[in-house]
Amino acid sequence: MCFFCPIHNLFSYLCSRNIFYSGMLRILRTFCCVAFACLFSGSVMAQTQLPGCDDFDWSPVMDALIEHESKGNPNAVNGQYVGVLQIAPVLVKGVNQILASRGSSLRYTVGDRRNAQKSKEMFIIMMSKFNPEHDFVKAIRIWAGGPGYSVKGTQRHVNRVMAIMRRQAQQKGK
Repeated sequence: MCFFCPIHNLFSYLCSRNIFYSGMLRILRTFCCVAFACLFSGSVMAQTQLPGCDDFDWSPVMDALIEHESKGNPNAVNGQYVGVLQIAPVLVKGVNQILASRGSSLRYTVGDRRNAQKSKEMFIIMMSKFNPEHDFVKAIRIWAGGPGYSVKGTQRHVNRVMAIMRRQAQQKGK
């Protein structure tokens, strides 16, 4: 669901009141998500295909998370969390387990957390496993609270990252 899209929110309201055909909501949701992704087309990340991952462009979410988590500083440290995406060692281990289960020989080290490109690759691998629907809000929740996240516990994080995404989209539109 695109919480950042006022048009989508209006039609959701109208559908919930049986004022508007609910099938149109699916069409509108698809249109809004595609239009939003097009706003970020200039930030498409050049990458090689990662094992078990599609070519979905996660850059809007990653760019907003990077700004929120570390202001883009690859050397940012907050306790056990390191790098532009503030990755914990347990996430590196989880990504390596996903890769092993897919029969890939690719592995990451805790040192790779300081490499922005490798951090983004780890994010994509996590999303391919736990968010194959490509849901931006779910991606933020997973990043903030892990795959077993709590909606209430991650809401503040979602609000902040979505606000950054909206601002970045507006800046790219100028």
